Amino acid sequence: MGNSLALGTAPANLPQPASLSARDRLDAAIDRAVSSLKSIQHQDGYWLGELEADTTLESDYIFYLHVLGRFDRKRVVKLAEYIRRRQLEDGGWNIYIGGPSEINATVKAYLALKLAGDPPDSQHMLRARQRVRQLGGLERTNSFTRFYLALAGLIGWEMVPAIPPELMFLPRWVPVNIYEMSSWTRAIVIPLTILYGLKPRWPVPPQARIDELFSPSPPGTWSASPTGRSLNRSRGEGLNWRTAFLLLDRALKIYDRLPPKPGRERAITRATRWMLDHFERSEGLAAIYPAMMNSIFALIALGYSPNHPMTARQIDEFSRFEIEDAETIRLQPCLSPVWDTAIALFALKEANADHADPTLQKTVRWLLENQILGGGDWQIKNRDASRGGWAFEFRNDFYPDVDDTAFVLMALQDISYPDQARLAEAINVGMDWMVSMQNRDGGWGAFDRDNNRAFLNHIPFADHNAMLDPSSPDVTARVVECLGRFGWTASEARIRRAVEYLLKEQHPAGSWYGRWGVNYIYGTCGVLRALAAVGANRDTQADSAMKRAVNWLRSVQKHDGGFGESIASYDDPNLMGQGQTTASQTAWGLLGLLAMLPPDDPAVERSVQYLLEHQNLEGSWDEEPFTGTGFPKVFYLKYHLYRHYFPLFALARYRRLK
Repeated sequence: MGNSLALGTAPANLPQPASLSARDRLDAAIDRAVSSLKSIQHQDGYWLGELEADTTLESDYIFYLHVLGRFDRKRVVKLAEYIRRRQLEDGGWNIYIGGPSEINATVKAYLALKLAGDPPDSQHMLRARQRVRQLGGLERTNSFTRFYLALAGLIGWEMVPAIPPELMFLPRWVPVNIYEMSSWTRAIVIPLTILYGLKPRWPVPPQARIDELFSPSPPGTWSASPTGRSLNRSRGEGLNWRTAFLLLDRALKIYDRLPPKPGRERAITRATRWMLDHFERSEGLAAIYPAMMNSIFALIALGYSPNHPMTARQIDEFSRFEIEDAETIRLQPCLSPVWDTAIALFALKEANADHADPTLQKTVRWLLENQILGGGDWQIKNRDASRGGWAFEFRNDFYPDVDDTAFVLMALQDISYPDQARLAEAINVGMDWMVSMQNRDGGWGAFDRDNNRAFLNHIPFADHNAMLDPSSPDVTARVVECLGRFGWTASEARIRRAVEYLLKEQHPAGSWYGRWGVNYIYGTCGVLRALAAVGANRDTQADSAMKRAVNWLRSVQKHDGGFGESIASYDDPNLMGQGQTTASQTAWGLLGLLAMLPPDDPAVERSVQYLLEHQNLEGSWDEEPFTGTGFPKVFYLKYHLYRHYFPLFALARYRRLK
């Protein structure tokens, strides 16, 4: 099942005949990449590459099948096989290729394999158990892992941070209301409030219990704090937001034990209504894995059977994330057709693809058909804006996002289309929506405006490190680049504010942080391109910042001409720009250099040569590491098409400038 169109890998790089000139080699490489990219286009006009994540998805999915009562042995065997293949030598599981063992991924994998029937005394299970204990035991797990453990009857609800449905009663002027959370947290948490209010239990079989993973201290002493710190220790720090929220969590648990809970039933009803409303105009709640799984659990807890039309539809949408092969089943966290399609079309345009090509005309039509002209959660803080953004997925109308919208607009700019009036109108309303999402600090976030109340990060269930959706350099840069391409300059008031934000966010080393891509290479490339697009280099301060950024890129370029950065740079900024060379990050580095340097600069030429020499026989590039980001420090992604359309775009841009 699933919709993966990911490219295969080739064991060898493409031989380069000595008789070809440098220009011929470049043209040939771009032509091969264009042909390869076109060959995997869907017949409806879009592109969709596999979106890969860590094994927590497969682990949770095994428990999900248990809850549904559809524990099909053949499917579970395939899911378990995929999990086993990702186990590390030290017995644990990581959250990105090359990363260390991580406690939540390891605990979830261990439970899933027990559910699948793996003997607890088998070597891989013994190693996993030992690794969990070395990582601190079950008490080091985060709030969402604990929530699932409580649903499975493996721990008590008193060990889970309180997520009461009464959250739904908080008015918008209260700083802790649901619309001050990021859009994805909102969609994940609201079904959890229903579950917390009802406290269903779907106990795992006795042989699947994981009591052996408890720490020596009594489980009842667990803290609700994401870091496992006790309330007493937090008190020693004086009154702060963490202490205040821990005290609130304790009070909510006392309230939760009261037999009569005024308003609980009405709160669950309100949360349920919100969830059901958000099923409309979407392919599952927020069209993302955790929200969709939680919503299915909530429906079942509310009394809807898996066969009820409401539940069955959500289950069917969720099943689209499966990718099954002969031996395994793996899961995607969501589907990325709009993102992949916008970047693919943008790269093909840069490579001088024929706009009249019927396949590209299909792409334009598909993008126009997927523009969102209905309302969404973004209107809570942006009531009067035009509607006209694009989402990441096929259908997710409540959640258009700024980054996708900017890339779609750049892809549609100056393109030929039979209904030019419709195209122009789509671009106009899309631009209006995107611009209207600017935050007070001058930057842009992904899904909401001014979603930046930092104190909410201290709520006990906020340990997924993505409670908020504030301005980020990479999304801001995308918008500024888009506006620059449409003729906006640094003299425009909105652009001035954005540039001020970007200059303020520059790291002392000269780089910029990447919220949605790994990491400083991604952020720095985007900002350099943005500042160049609006002519900011004519300002002395911006020009100095850009030169520092280019010098930083030069300093982290590899001897082979490529660029690479490990996900570990999110945990340790000293590692920024350091890591295994990858095709996508080399493309980003090259694009960043080209924003300031001439195409014959040695650093530019070395990056170009790296991409030419490492193109594979299929016209693409091989890439193993993850270079995409979901939640920094918590959840990472591998976009299987990044290794194709970004190198193509970089080489085409180089050729155009050359």
